[in-house]
Amino acid sequence: MRIEGIIRALADPTRLRVMRLLASMELAVGELAQVLGQSQPRVSRHLAILCDAGLAERRREGSWVFLRSTAGNSGASPIGEAAAHLLAIAESEDPEFAQLCADDRRQLNAIRTARENGAAEWFARHAEEWDELRKLHSPDDAVEAALSRAFGTEPLGHLLDIGTGTGRMAELFAEGADHIVALDKNLEMLRVARAKLQHLPAERIELVQGDFAALPFGDGRFDTVLLHQVLHFALDPARAVAEAARVLKPGGRIAIVDFAAHTHEELRDRFQHTRLGYSDTQMQGLLEEAGFTPAKPIALEGGELVVKVWLGHRSPAIESTSPARETA
Repeated sequence: MRIEGIIRALADPTRLRVMRLLASMELAVGELAQVLGQSQPRVSRHLAILCDAGLAERRREGSWVFLRSTAGNSGASPIGEAAAHLLAIAESEDPEFAQLCADDRRQLNAIRTARENGAAEWFARHAEEWDELRKLHSPDDAVEAALSRAFGTEPLGHLLDIGTGTGRMAELFAEGADHIVALDKNLEMLRVARAKLQHLPAERIELVQGDFAALPFGDGRFDTVLLHQVLHFALDPARAVAEAARVLKPGGRIAIVDFAAHTHEELRDRFQHTRLGYSDTQMQGLLEEAGFTPAKPIALEGGELVVKVWLGHRSPAIESTSPARETA
């Protein structure tokens, strides 16, 4: 970050308000325009200045563009951290600026409510399908408890939740992780997850659209990778596990939660499952091929479908064979 660009970027009341809003949560351009009471083109110009200064970054999801602050977030430069701290002090010391921020947050609450209502409508449309699938396997709370025990007390560090879905796993492990990236390919699911996770501190959580077969991150970025009930959708599970290995630091951990091998063919048509679960032998082969040392799997009985938790540590001596990709 260059100090001249940062000072110029902050020399505008609207951009100061934007920075305080983005300190609360990631927001779409249209959402920011709604809060600020300005046109989208005008807001976009302000955002371009903040992004050019390195104080914010864009992320596209379909036709939407989301913005998040880089100042004060995990990995921010000292200048960025100082800028975020300065704005927080300004809000506490400048009554006029504090009132503007308070008014903006009241408008922001309307956006939070709209997200929550949208998520509730999505669940209402899909509740029957989900309930039918849940009846076939172990209760969700039992699976979550087993996964928590499997992780133990070892720090999660930077956690990648691949196929975050509704965001439940990211929410469950948010307190134990330094930072979480929740990734999903489906835009509608990301919007559901965003509603669920919007109460978490903005600097602790990122939502990213991406494919588990081609993760949009550089090598060795994460300490822990989680694939919860997502690998049965993989056309090429070896590719997905290799990608998980690539973005893990040496010695990092992977946890895969999925169904044991089964014969419920109807799940292919009704729920678009590509794979009818995995045997321990299959999963051990996938993990070892990607450079992991597998641990003893955990089986959760209690339904027609057995849920399993497979764990592994990435070997520091084995390099991933997947090509590197640019960081999102």
